[in-house]
Amino acid sequence: MSIGRFAPSPSGPLHFGSLIAALASWLDARAAGGRWLVRIEDLDQPRVQPGAAVEILRTLERLGLYWDGEVVFQSQRTALYEQALSRLRETYLCGCSRREIADSAVSLAADGAQVYPGICRTGLPTGKSARALRIRVEGTVTFRDRVQGTLSQDLEREVGDFVLRRGDGQFAYQLAVVVDDAAQGITDVVRGADLLESTPRQIYLQRLLGLPEPRYLHVPVAVDASGDKLSKHAGARPVDERDLRRALRFLGQPASGTLAEAISAWNPARVPARRAQALLP
Repeated sequence: MSIGRFAPSPSGPLHFGSLIAALASWLDARAAGGRWLVRIEDLDQPRVQPGAAVEILRTLERLGLYWDGEVVFQSQRTALYEQALSRLRETYLCGCSRREIADSAVSLAADGAQVYPGICRTGLPTGKSARALRIRVEGTVTFRDRVQGTLSQDLEREVGDFVLRRGDGQFAYQLAVVVDDAAQGITDVVRGADLLESTPRQIYLQRLLGLPEPRYLHVPVAVDASGDKLSKHAGARPVDERDLRRALRFLGQPASGTLAEAISAWNPARVPARRAQALLP
C-alpha cells in the first residue's frame, strides 16, 4: 500500500507554499488508494509558535485534506532518534564554530550551505570542546525523482560531513526525517524542491541504517515576483478554500471540479519539472 505524508513545521499558519506540498502529497496518496499521514516537525522548539500546529490541522480539515491515523509530533520521538544514532559507527564529535567552518570551507553546497572541510575527522583539536556530532560521508548518491529526474550528489565534495545532533542536544532534521519515514512506513515522499538537495543525505542515512528508501517526488517551490520563496517568515498569508484551485493550477493539474475529481485526474507527469515557479494569477 502507498503511504504518503505531510510534515509541516509549526512556526506559523499554513501558507500557500506549504499548501502546494500538502495537496500534492495528499493527491498522490489518494490517487494510489493509499494512506496519508501528518507529522508535525517540532524539534526546533525555539521556532515553534504556540497554537500553530492546531491551526495547521484545522486548516487542512477545513480544506478537506483529511489524514489517516494519529498525528505524530517529532518532539515526542527523541528516543527513536537516539536509538538510530547509536547504530551509526561513522559519527564523530566536532568542535568547529560556524566562523571556523566559514574560514576553512573551500566551496558551497548546491543548496547554498557551506561544505564542512572535515577538520575534526581525526579527533577534536586540543583545547576544543564538542559543538556537534557529525557523520563521515563518502561516495556519490544517485536517485531518480518522479518529477525532477535523476540527481547525483558527491556527498564529500558537495556537502561534507553533516550534523546529526547539535551541541544543545537537538537532533538534526536529516536524521529525524529518515527515522520517522521508516517508522511510519512511508513509501512516497512528496514535498517541495527546496528539499531536493537534502535527499541524498537522507538516502545515505537510510542505507547505513538498513532502512527502506521511499520514492521521491519534489514539486516546484512557489516564489514571488522577485524570485523569493513564499514562507511564514516572509509574511505569506494563511490559505483559504480559494487557494486549492490556485494550487492545482500551480501543480499543472485540472483546477475545476471537486477534490474527488482532482484525485481521479492526478497526474505527476503534469507537474512542472523545475525547482521553483512563480505564482500564477
